[in-house]
Amino acid sequence: MTTRDLSQLSMAELFRLEAEGQCATMVDGLLVLEQAPQDAAVLEACMRAAHSLKGAAQIVGLRAGVQMAHALEDVFSAAQHGRIGLDQAAVDLLLRGVDLLSGLANLPEEDYAATSAASRPDMAGLLADLTAVLTGAAPATPAPVPAAAAPVVAPAPAPAPVAVAAPPLPPAAAPAPPPVTAAAAARPAAPAGEAEGRVMRVGADDLDRLVGLAGEGLTATRRLRPLAETVSRLLRLQGTLARAAETLSAHPFGNGEGQAAAEIALGEVLHGLATSRETAAALLADLEAFERAGIDHAGRLHEAVLDVRMRPFAEGVQAFPRAVRDLARALDKEIRLEVSGAGTRVDRDVLEQLEAPLGHLVRNAADHGIERPEVRLAAGKPAAGRIVLEASHGAGMLHVVVSDDGAGIDLERLRRLVVARGFVQPDVAGRLSEAELLDFLFLPGFSMRDAVTEVSGRGVGLDAVQTMLRAVRGRVRVRSVVGQGTRFHLQLPLTLSVMRALIVKIGHEPYALPIAALARVLRVARSAISETEGRQHFDLDGCRVGLVSARQIFGMEQAAGEDDELPVAVMGEAPELYGLVVDGLEGEREVVVRRLDSRLGKVPNVAAGTVLDDGMPALILDAADLLRAMERLATSGQVHRIAAERAGGPAARRKRILVVDDSLTVRELERKLLDQQGYEVVVAVDGMDGWHAVRAAPFDLVVSDIDMPRMDGIELVRLIRGDAALKALPVLIVSYKDREEDRRRGLDAGADYYLAKGSFHDEALVAAVFDLIGAPT
Repeated sequence: MTTRDLSQLSMAELFRLEAEGQCATMVDGLLVLEQAPQDAAVLEACMRAAHSLKGAAQIVGLRAGVQMAHALEDVFSAAQHGRIGLDQAAVDLLLRGVDLLSGLANLPEEDYAATSAASRPDMAGLLADLTAVLTGAAPATPAPVPAAAAPVVAPAPAPAPVAVAAPPLPPAAAPAPPPVTAAAAARPAAPAGEAEGRVMRVGADDLDRLVGLAGEGLTATRRLRPLAETVSRLLRLQGTLARAAETLSAHPFGNGEGQAAAEIALGEVLHGLATSRETAAALLADLEAFERAGIDHAGRLHEAVLDVRMRPFAEGVQAFPRAVRDLARALDKEIRLEVSGAGTRVDRDVLEQLEAPLGHLVRNAADHGIERPEVRLAAGKPAAGRIVLEASHGAGMLHVVVSDDGAGIDLERLRRLVVARGFVQPDVAGRLSEAELLDFLFLPGFSMRDAVTEVSGRGVGLDAVQTMLRAVRGRVRVRSVVGQGTRFHLQLPLTLSVMRALIVKIGHEPYALPIAALARVLRVARSAISETEGRQHFDLDGCRVGLVSARQIFGMEQAAGEDDELPVAVMGEAPELYGLVVDGLEGEREVVVRRLDSRLGKVPNVAAGTVLDDGMPALILDAADLLRAMERLATSGQVHRIAAERAGGPAARRKRILVVDDSLTVRELERKLLDQQGYEVVVAVDGMDGWHAVRAAPFDLVVSDIDMPRMDGIELVRLIRGDAALKALPVLIVSYKDREEDRRRGLDAGADYYLAKGSFHDEALVAAVFDLIGAPT
């Protein structure tokens, strides 16, 4: 089954395809909302679908579609924020609105310009009813649907110049299914006189299968190398046998006829060995030639198949110049859009996913960034604003830049908004860097606009950009200068089918780490590893890098330390860097990405699969999941000790103690004291943190303070004693409260031992721990 060739569809046909998918999303969502009106995920999906259709309708000039989609979006947004409730009557009105929107999309293209609420009484009445839902008034009885208005032929659009003025851009993609937006415009025809190549329509599933087979063929030819090495070993063995036979021949045995027979036999052996060596040598030469030819052929086939997936960057942004022009007129601005690197080749899947995020960025640049002509002239700028879309290849990545010469982002106003909306405290906001402040723009629902318009203001756009980039293992950087403009720099993989990966060993299995996710790969000497509050780290270029074992993340037994250096893959961005400690580094490879069976769902810490050069299957790790897992383990104080002394033999398990205290000094004192005795120590900063830790991992003893924020030690002891799996866990309370009633309160709660901080010595704590759980191993 082949997919439709979207490059051959008109803008109106593309809009109808999108309307079909987005309307289906809203209908399905409304049926759910009728039973569960507060379902946040469904409300978000419906709001995004209406938002996307609004932008697409604006591109094709269907003003009535813009009005209806905006009205639906307003209702969904109000329900999202709890301003209204969706009862059955409201759902009926919304379903009517979706039906009307679907009907508008299927009008003849020549009717788009003449269709509006004024020309459609049914639509005017429905818009009034939806407004009544927002205000809480009773909606009027819907009017009957009139006959379609007489068609009006719209004037043909003027040819687009190289740099054109600007329109609302392709909106955010709805959650499911991925819509076809109007920016996926028709492929430009070949210039006159240019020979046309043969065109074959290939289904997306077939093409993906072909890419997979080409990758497997490349892998299969590389397996000839071990076979050639086997033949080489055979030759060496034959040489050894030949020398042994020659030695035997030099020392004859027996006499008479026996000696003659032995000599004949040895001669035959020597001859056979010589013949087999010649045959094996010829075979080895043939295999080596076949290997070279096979790798070359498979490599060229693989590149050719991948090239089929590549499309010029211009195809993904062909609708943008007209869209920017229309939007500029709607905003009463003068804007020029320039596209640089239009011929840059981009993977089909990457280009399709780029469409909506780029639409948001360009729309935001036009609406938020570019000033009105009179403002620009007063600032000494040209009256026409400039938005530039650039695409290029570099360092094995696709780089896409969206920049404008507008007003830029007012960082101080952004800082005030971040505080006003409760994201950070004022003292923290004052210390935020420019990059940290700009990161808030990507939060869901965050917008610097005070009012919502048909163009922007809901905080959907940049959130969609971030979501798309995370899905394709990309990243975005923002730079802005007040009065000079803003620059968004997107870095994405060239293709989603093949990636450069670092092959690492975890346990006895190979895993692939995407190179794009790695900040550094190195070996860290055990002597360079420091420890603070039980968390191990090392310094890298002046930045502290926390260490977490990959074995711990995947639930494997920790290996005994044998080497003086640990292989570490550093991930994240400074200052939040984490080092993933693996068992071995196998080198960099280009791997073919194989999607996992959808029935598995999302496998934690795993993104996809692949097959390595030697035919071994391997899992491609999910860098975002790994970073979250390392951060979670580090902040909860559950990181296992990594840099133990080199083991001379099988390591015995050390007994684990959880120290719970809100005082950094006391916590660190107790940790060091118990660690010096040979116990493995994990720390928690209060009772709540300790309760999470004790349920997440096994411990042999809990040492806890009493007075702590969020949850005190008495409550922690009661929770432990009330848990069937933990009730036998020994608990030692160490507190400054040394009155008899305090001691009795702790022991009555279920503690096994009570020790006063004001009177205990090092020996007293160690003795109490030894009495409760014995020696460290």
